[in-house]
Amino acid sequence: MSKRKIDSRIPRCQSLIGTTFEVIKMLGGSATIQEITDKIIEILKLPDEIVDIQHSDSGNTTELEYQLAWARTYLKNSKIIENSKRGVWSLTSEFSNGVTIDVKGIIKNTVEKRKIKTQDNVSDEEVLEENEDEVPEEVRPWRRHIREVLINMDPYGFERLSQRLLRECGFSQVVVTKKSGDGGIDGNGKFRINGIFSFNVAFQCKRYKGVVGSPEIRNFRGSLTTDVEKGVFITTGTFSISAKDEASKPGKKQIDLIDGEEFINKLAEYEIGLKEIKDYEIDEEFFKSI
Repeated sequence: MSKRKIDSRIPRCQSLIGTTFEVIKMLGGSATIQEITDKIIEILKLPDEIVDIQHSDSGNTTELEYQLAWARTYLKNSKIIENSKRGVWSLTSEFSNGVTIDVKGIIKNTVEKRKIKTQDNVSDEEVLEENEDEVPEEVRPWRRHIREVLINMDPYGFERLSQRLLRECGFSQVVVTKKSGDGGIDGNGKFRINGIFSFNVAFQCKRYKGVVGSPEIRNFRGSLTTDVEKGVFITTGTFSISAKDEASKPGKKQIDLIDGEEFINKLAEYEIGLKEIKDYEIDEEFFKSI
């Protein structure tokens, strides 16, 4: 197994299993990934410098997000939570009414399944070490592949892709400005709510392999003209905590953020350049016990 060095200040997935379950329960039995992440950061009082540490093998996932993805995968494999195509995680009916979970049992179950899969004579601790060939459900190989495709796209091609995605999301009159320059506007359009209310929106697209900070958000906001009521910042990377805070500062023009994970989710949802292939999870224990 290939071991990856992880900052010791970041909570590991095994320690996040119970907290993730309690947070989903606390949020009414269902929550988006961002809601789960934000609540765990609040509960564990994690400072920004820890939250913003990037996962070493990914340009648009933080290490905390990666560990939380594993925690959700453990819970899902134990049929405690389930997720919808829109990225909403919810408690299964069996665990929706105040039932407690056995975290040690969940981990033990994972250890046994991995031992069967690898057929290696290794200790439990070694089994729990990350294998470079294994990834949590939310970080599947196709997602890594599409990230690289997006990062290596022609800049104007990425802007046109963002234009297409915004149209699918309900925007109209979406125009790419075809002007370059950091901090500037890459395009604009209108967003209509319930066929009545409409907003003038400007957007910026950045193919980042890393973290977008608060200076980029401030620069973008500074480029917005008075007739623009809202801004949308799209990136293939992630947004730092300070960038998120800056985007939603009271009294200032609000900026909506679409990070790499959300961008990929939307591409999959609207099947833009992606086609779903049905797959099956094999329950080896079933075939052994029947």
